[in-house]
Amino acid sequence: MRLPVQLILGMVLFGLFLAAALLSLVWTPFDVTELDIAHKLAAPSAEHWLGTDHLGRDMTAMLMAGARTSIAVALIAVGIGIALGVPLGLAAAARRGSLLDEVIMRGNDLIFAFPSLVIAILITAVFGPSAINAILAIGIFNIPVFARVSRGAALTIWPREFILAARVAGKHSARISAEHILPNIANLLVVQGTIQFSMGILAEAGLSYVGLGAQPPTPSWGRMLADAQTFFYAYPRLAILPGLAIVLTVLGLNLMGDGLRDLLDPRLRRSVR
Repeated sequence: MRLPVQLILGMVLFGLFLAAALLSLVWTPFDVTELDIAHKLAAPSAEHWLGTDHLGRDMTAMLMAGARTSIAVALIAVGIGIALGVPLGLAAAARRGSLLDEVIMRGNDLIFAFPSLVIAILITAVFGPSAINAILAIGIFNIPVFARVSRGAALTIWPREFILAARVAGKHSARISAEHILPNIANLLVVQGTIQFSMGILAEAGLSYVGLGAQPPTPSWGRMLADAQTFFYAYPRLAILPGLAIVLTVLGLNLMGDGLRDLLDPRLRRSVR
């Protein structure tokens, strides 16, 4: 089977930033906490490949460490959404029309009424701004997304004959959901997870931009954008570099999502052969 072009391109784009994030765990050209005021706002050179920022920190190192922060926050937040949202959605589908279904879905509507930024403000008002609180805010917002997707997909599976056979065999609805429903909607959840991953990176950048995400000295693409706005006209690269990193990472993930949809959807599979 031939892989879709957009899937390959998306994997390449995202893979570059993922490799940079993993590499930053063991090596960066300079220490991201090291300030070199004497060489602040230095132009790109052999020593500083992408120059330095207003505090003399190496931009290459900041971008690498920022990739680690953004990807880690988005990944954990999506994991929270999947771990809590999917079981809730499957339970709601298994008890369609019951009080449990109504409570779960109205709870989802309640969370949807508050964007992730509002949830982050509420959390940070109590616990203070940090990367962990950004993860909680984005993760909480992801829960109803995966609950709705898994419930909707599961409802199309429950009327099928093999599910009826499983019920006749005496299997409990929870076991049916785990053994028969979940494997049949896994492809949809993978695609949705990729999309939410890209949105999580955008959300983390937005929260850090307004000061509610990762706090100094932890590098973040969103905070790099916030710090660069004062110097934009004189030194536009300070904003262009982290902005471009965000755009390319999100683009790569969206292309991966489109490619996975074309690859995993049986109705579209023939077109990519």
